[in-house]
Amino acid sequence: MEDRAPVPPPHPAEDVTEHVGYRLKKASAALRGAMDKALREHDLTVPQYSCLELLDEQPGLSNADLARGTFVTRQSANVVLRGLKDAGLITQATSTDHGRALPIHLTAAGQQRLHGARSAVYAIEQRMIESIPAQRMTALLADLDTMTEALGA
Repeated sequence: MEDRAPVPPPHPAEDVTEHVGYRLKKASAALRGAMDKALREHDLTVPQYSCLELLDEQPGLSNADLARGTFVTRQSANVVLRGLKDAGLITQATSTDHGRALPIHLTAAGQQRLHGARSAVYAIEQRMIESIPAQRMTALLADLDTMTEALGA
């Protein structure tokens, strides 16, 4: 059996709960749980809500664009979009003048559902960040972006 030298942690930490990755995952899980609960009242899932938000900001996105923007696979995005179509919240062109990507748009019902859900989600985010001083918010967002970029994403 080979001797295994201890692997030094990336920064001083008493245990795994003090690692940045652990804390990010814990915050992410708490946010996801709160969003799941709030969005159930609007008959939406977190990926469906994310698609509606993206389509509100950028009408005409494709399935692939929405998969990337909501951090799911194309196959998962297809399931999400099918649910949104069946609920009458989005429409998708059946043909396009160029390329193969078929643009997707919100319907009036989709806009209405998004408006109600957005209020609930924004209230969650407000609750999550209200104890962070305003002057630290810019630094927090920059730090999160820096960590993301460091991992090549």
